[in-house]
Amino acid sequence: MSGVYALMDTLLPFEWLHYTFMKNALIAIVLLTPLFGMLGTMAVDNKMAFFSDALGHSALTGIAIGVVLGWQSQMSAMLLFGLIWAVLITFVKHHSKMSADTIISVFSSTSIALGLAVLSRGGAFAKYSSVLVGDVLSVAQGDLLALLLALVGTIVCWVFLFNPLLITSVNAPLAQSRGIRSRMTEYAFTMLVAVAVMVSIRWVGVMLINSLLILPAAASRNVARSAAGYMRTSVIIALCCGVIGLALSYYLNTSAGAAIVLCCAAVYFVTLPMRRK
Repeated sequence: MSGVYALMDTLLPFEWLHYTFMKNALIAIVLLTPLFGMLGTMAVDNKMAFFSDALGHSALTGIAIGVVLGWQSQMSAMLLFGLIWAVLITFVKHHSKMSADTIISVFSSTSIALGLAVLSRGGAFAKYSSVLVGDVLSVAQGDLLALLLALVGTIVCWVFLFNPLLITSVNAPLAQSRGIRSRMTEYAFTMLVAVAVMVSIRWVGVMLINSLLILPAAASRNVARSAAGYMRTSVIIALCCGVIGLALSYYLNTSAGAAIVLCCAAVYFVTLPMRRK
């Protein structure tokens, strides 16, 4: 990584990048934000705005299960439970007459309550409270490889899932008539979102993860004129807001995650009048 840091010092001679932890945070944001920019487009189109919120809440339950079972790796527990939770939400949605937002709310409430109940036993929740707000400045060199693999894996899966998801979101009967297995495609998408959420939850936080997924896509939808432009603009907005938010957090001495989300929100409100036109 010393070569990467040296290159960053040459190309980005800014005061806020003089520190190694800020360099790691910037690399993490460059890897994380495109991932959420891509996934967010289909989450918005398929009316799953609160799905990532439910998955974020389930991270607490995943940690709790890992603690009960004595697992050393919190990430393994979160990934396993997140994938199970994503499949259960999708299954119940397809086999119930309740609206999707009601089902997601039920799962979200259950998971966060269960996680809090287990982790707060004996007043021990304080050491897990960092998961609620996240801290991208705590990213270590070893974590960057996991983020890179998550981004590459998402791009590979996206190549195969994008068209089926797009057709399904526009017209599900048409997708089925063309031989697209809509339900299997949705299961694959929800599991992909689950992996993205669980891999990044420690640095984004339970309270902000949904905002980072939805706001760039919502802003992009205000200005995009095509499906490809919609996804491309969402990735650009997420990436730019991530970098700008990180820099602002340094100078304003505030939470990096909150600054990034506020930048995304500002872009959304600026682009909102363009949607009407």
